[in-house]
Amino acid sequence: MKFHIVTIFPDIFESYFGESIIGRAQKDGLIDIKIHNLRDYTKDKHKKVDDTPYGGGAGMMMQVQPIYDCVKAIKTKKARTILFSAKGKKYAQSDAERLAKCDELILICGRYEGVDERVAEYIADEEISIGDYVLTGGEIPAMALVDSISRLIPGVLGNPESLKEESFNSEKVEYPQYTKPEDFQGWEVPEVLLSGNHKKIEEWRKKHIK
Repeated sequence: MKFHIVTIFPDIFESYFGESIIGRAQKDGLIDIKIHNLRDYTKDKHKKVDDTPYGGGAGMMMQVQPIYDCVKAIKTKKARTILFSAKGKKYAQSDAERLAKCDELILICGRYEGVDERVAEYIADEEISIGDYVLTGGEIPAMALVDSISRLIPGVLGNPESLKEESFNSEKVEYPQYTKPEDFQGWEVPEVLLSGNHKKIEEWRKKHIK
């Protein structure tokens, strides 16, 4: 799986993607993450990517030209292009599973007051929102998509069994889980989990699914 991230802040991603499961997945060649600096595709000597909105309004809008040129340069026939947008479809686990079947994803990170609507109309294949709240840009949503999709790629998780009981693979979420110590400041692990009786443990877990 290859991810292309289009952003004006390419350095944001280095620390997160370089660590833990995502970092190992890249080293193992299971995923490939390419960061593209949108300013490299401007035609302005000042590397400007934004301008005032037609019709007036507060703030600045990201221009269509740099985004068009960037996507045109990196897009293949197999790639699906996603624009992060407040008016996009709400992202869910089912979307992660659907997108994990793609060969390549291009993730466009907006900034400022938004992105020229022609990006949504003519460049992106779909718009996605990760929640009903306002962020300063699309970089955090891009990290969320890469993370949620990557862990579905075969071999990325150290223990593939963990995918079988994922929180959002069913209508319910999860049962409570505990680890050592058995007693911490008087807060004790339920006795049934220490019993070794797998049938009773399974019954307890089903009863306490939230």
